[in-house]
Order: sequence, then structure tokens, then C-alpha cells
Amino acid sequence: MVRHIRRALASGLVLLASLGSCDDNTIVRDVAIIGGGASGTFAAVKLRDAGKSIVLIEKEVILGGHTNTYQDPVTNQTVDYGVEVYHNQQFVKDFFDRLNVSWTIADPNFITSVTPQFLDPKTAKPVNYTPPDPTAGLQAYAQQLSQYPDVELGFFLPDPVPEDLLLPFGQFIEKYPDVANATFTICSYGQGLGDELKQPTLYVFKNFGTDIIRDIATGFLVTTGQGNYEIYDHATKLLGHDVLLDSTVVNTTQRDNKGVELTVQTPTGYQKVKAKKLLITIPPKLDNLRPLSLNHRESDIFGKFIHTGYYTSLVNNTGLPPNYTAYTASPDTQQNIPKLPGIYVVTGTAIDGVFDIKYGSPSPVPDEDVKREILSYVRKLQANGIAEKLPDDPQFVAYNSHAPFELTVPADQIENGFYDDLYSLQGYRSTWYTGAAFHTQDSSMLWNFTSNYVLPDLLA
Repeated sequence: MVRHIRRALASGLVLLASLGSCDDNTIVRDVAIIGGGASGTFAAVKLRDAGKSIVLIEKEVILGGHTNTYQDPVTNQTVDYGVEVYHNQQFVKDFFDRLNVSWTIADPNFITSVTPQFLDPKTAKPVNYTPPDPTAGLQAYAQQLSQYPDVELGFFLPDPVPEDLLLPFGQFIEKYPDVANATFTICSYGQGLGDELKQPTLYVFKNFGTDIIRDIATGFLVTTGQGNYEIYDHATKLLGHDVLLDSTVVNTTQRDNKGVELTVQTPTGYQKVKAKKLLITIPPKLDNLRPLSLNHRESDIFGKFIHTGYYTSLVNNTGLPPNYTAYTASPDTQQNIPKLPGIYVVTGTAIDGVFDIKYGSPSPVPDEDVKREILSYVRKLQANGIAEKLPDDPQFVAYNSHAPFELTVPADQIENGFYDDLYSLQGYRSTWYTGAAFHTQDSSMLWNFTSNYVLPDLLA
């Protein structure tokens, strides 16, 4: 269950995969999938169920992407410190049912059941901030969203792109002050967007859409078993020898309208993969895609992406009281949105003494710097008397980098048709794409996008 104990399973699945290969050590499939996060795992299950042969290539030793589940070795209690909730939609329920993962609808008040404290992101001292009631602001925000229903489904933008979608979000709420009281709520849900007030409003709309507003009122869908990794544990077992874990594509010898041929480095050596079609679900940054022999057209499009940094962690020996929650709020920013890089939130977990701490940055930060900043913040909490100083220093029990996280382009690129160019790559050189860069950082919405706008071509 813990993310870092799966290497033996990875090697076993690679060995099984070789049993389903051709005599020349070549795996031949209808579809090869690169990336076993939410999108890649969903696509693999759906394609297999539809009768297509697949191979799923994942660089980590487990599937799941941004889904982080930690299991306490003493109590066996689990904590989800990555993906936490899902949309209350039938397609999500159907996918969970297919994987035999139990679910329920959470109490709408479960996220706000603890009254939070608001702290300065630099000093960790209390700030004089009381969040306004967001209700009217969310209603005004939803009215703005309603003008662009297709944005909820993908980067399906009007032509020309409306000015409001291109405005930095800080300017958008100045233009529509009725939205302002919802800003802190929107940004709290939109962790990972970097400097959210400077992001084009399009990305805020994508990240915090109509369905999230509905689920805030009626309740998100949550798993009821041993954490959200159960989804991917069950998927791994279901897909069996069609998963290559701890494996990466190192070379592409063919990628054209006749199919693809990849060389994959696995724990047991190099493996050739031949497929009629290729599905890429990893963040399409040039460094990630270099082994795929990009041509000028592809490099020009993917090279425009910039990205943020987002980091999740669990820390013990904090000295904080049980059930403590604190959000950071800058005293001198628009709507008190916290300055980044820095801490988003510190909150207690179901494991006694373990606290969930989220960190974000407008651009990537080395892991050692993020860890140092997180532990420094905990020590400031102790120095300020918010937390008790303990004999043992605070330390990480789990940590994950989610960089590169939110992939975006500047407003002028959006206006000039970037997303038309991006989507025009679907099917080009027998290659299709899904994942957050093609829609949003949201497992549920990615499953919907993949199902409706990607899988039909792969099934054809």
C-alpha cells in the first residue's frame, strides 16, 4: 500500500510481460500507453475492456500518478495526501465499480469541519484575517462560468478567445467584484496553480469549474477502503502482465502513420514494443518527450509550455495539537492570497501526530529546498508557540514532488490559437494525448475527457 514497497511487484510484472511477447522479445499490442497516472490507467482499463490489446509503461514502481497514499506501519491507518476526493458523477462511480473499489458521498461539511487558523506564509505568525462568506461570490463566479460550458469539458475555446478568459485572474476579480469574496476559496481549492492571481482566468476556470461548485454543496465522492491508492492497486492486478512498471521509453525507431516502435528500459533489460497506436499521458514537456523523436512541429508546440511546482508531504514530531488546521494568508496581497513559493496549508490527519503539509511555487523548486522550507515552517510554528517544541526534530514520513505540475502558456499564446494547435496533434504520427496539459489537474475530469475525446479514436 505504501508507495515505495512495490519494486518486487514491478519486476514480476515485467517478467510476466515477456511471456506475452513475440519470440524476438518484442511486445506487440494495439495501443501502447506511456504514463500510468489517472489518465493512463483509466485508458488502459477501458481499452482492455473494449477488446484492445495494450501495454502500459510507467516509470514509477506503482501506478497512480498524483495519488499519494501513506500507511502507518504501526496502526495500518492510511492517509491520502495527494488526490483526496472525486467528482460525484456516474462515470466515476462506474469506474470504481469496475475496479471493485467501494465509494460513498462525503458529507459536504467534512472539509470545513475544523475551524482553521490563518498564518503568515513567511513568519508562521497569526494574521488578522477572517475569510468572507464565499456564497454570493461563488454564485457570481458560477454565472461567469456558465458562459463557457465547453471549457468544463476541455480546452474548447470560442474563436476569438474572449478577453475575460485571457485576463489575469486578479484583474478578472477587479472587473467582476461580485466574485471577489470567493477568491480565497477558489485559490484554496486550486493549489498548484502557482501565482493564481497572475494566471489567465482560463486556467482558474479549468481548475475550479461548475462541477466542483456543485460538489462543494452536495458532497464529493470518496473511497471507503484503504485509501485512494486502492484504485490503482486493483487496476495493477486487473491489467497484470500488460503493465511495465519501473520502466521508461529510451528510444523510438518508428512513429508514423503505420504505427510505432519503442525501446523500453525495464528492470530486467531492454524491451521492444510495437503498437498500432500510441497514447501519451505524461506531462508533455520537451525533456519528457525527447526519447519519442519529436519533429519540428511537435517540438514547437510542446516547447511553449511552462509549469509550476506542487509538493505534498506528511510530517511528524510537529508538536501541533490534534486536528489543527492552518491556511496561509498574506497580509499585504490582493484578497490575502498567500505569496509563493511557500506553504499552502498545514492540517492534521487520521494518523496521530502526523500532519499534511502542502507547498507550492510558480516555478519548480529543488526537492531539498522544498523540504528545508517545510521543516523550517514547522520550527517557526514551534518558536511562535503555536506548536510545542518536542525532544525530537520534525521529520518527513512521506514526501512527493508533483512537478512539473500545472502546464500553461501565456495569454497571448492562448489568444493566438495554441490549444487548436495542441489538439491538432491528436492522431498525428499515430499518436494521441491525454492528461492534465490537455484538460485540467483533476482525475475525474480527465477520465471524462479521455473517455469522450480520446478513446473513440483509439478504438476505431
